Amino acid sequence: MNTPQSGTNLFTPLHAWHVQNGGKMAPFGGYEMPIQYSGIVAEHTATRTALGVFDISHMGRLRFDGPRADQLLDHLLTRRVLDMQPGQVRYSLVCNEEGGILDDVLVSCLESPSGKIYFLLVVNASNKSKIVDWLQPHLADFPDVEFHDVTESTAMIAVQGPRAVQVCERLLPPAATKLGYYRAKVTDQMSKPCIVSRTGYTGEDGFELIVRSEDAVRVWENIFLAGREHGVLPVGLGARDTLRLEAGMPLYGHELSEQIDPYTAGLSFAVNLKDRSFVGSQSLAAKSSGAGPSGMKRVGLKVEGRRAAREQSTCYCTDGQAIGTVTSGTFSPTFNQPISMAYVNADAAIVGHKIEVDIRGTRAPATVVELPFYKRS
Repeated sequence: MNTPQSGTNLFTPLHAWHVQNGGKMAPFGGYEMPIQYSGIVAEHTATRTALGVFDISHMGRLRFDGPRADQLLDHLLTRRVLDMQPGQVRYSLVCNEEGGILDDVLVSCLESPSGKIYFLLVVNASNKSKIVDWLQPHLADFPDVEFHDVTESTAMIAVQGPRAVQVCERLLPPAATKLGYYRAKVTDQMSKPCIVSRTGYTGEDGFELIVRSEDAVRVWENIFLAGREHGVLPVGLGARDTLRLEAGMPLYGHELSEQIDPYTAGLSFAVNLKDRSFVGSQSLAAKSSGAGPSGMKRVGLKVEGRRAAREQSTCYCTDGQAIGTVTSGTFSPTFNQPISMAYVNADAAIVGHKIEVDIRGTRAPATVVELPFYKRS
């Protein structure tokens, strides 16, 4: 990785490519990242209709080896790990003892070409240092588990959109492109080592690739060569946010935090309590009925007019009583309408319920809708 001087953000292995190809760069999660290239709407639309390619190398990648790696992770994650088979990927949460969310993660059980089984945890960029520090005392209880932070030695690329399979068939072995959703495989891309997973953060079909840092530019450019007939575009973090918001996917620091538990966030599917004891399990068991302890629920909002209700905008009942707060908002390129996610009182979290949202001092009518806003056909 190209490391800048002390006191500045890190660079991903693709940083020079972004700069040379018109990426508008800004700090994000400790890295200098592309926010957009041709424009957020164009990049969003390309991902929904054809193919978008994202540098997501800022995400943390943590590797666990050893015969008890599954036991360690089963103790730390809200999803069951002990029954995972090679090739499986699961969305999970890391919680504190009180049941607050420290991060949302992907855990993969992988098999190397030599037959060695190991686990890979993908964590949010802004939370990596926190999670690594939080891991340390738990690692001490499992001295036979080897832990390696492989973020700097690797790159991560997302290939998303309805043409993703068609394009990746030109690049990857058939066993990789035929993976089921939330499945992964250790394979290669043009003889370069590559982990492929059928996952994403856009609401579209596609793959996420993890490659060695030194191979990143070559693999990235191979994707664009293979997709040049299909309208492929590089996509920055701006469109990544509008895409994930349309798909109803939570973002840490917005919909998720240490003050929010999985049930309030609508993520009960990511908690396996039966016959398990893990960090936070006792608190979560007590919170598992009904709305979260705060009596709030995460909802989708469609807002009337053309202005988006942004983070921290207050939600009101039509009688003027404050009932919640917007956590994310944007103008949806797909629906040509402002959309938001918010936490509102449970008795207002009913699909079709009419509320109002404060937008820079003016209250705009909004309707509670089912999440996700967008679901691919």
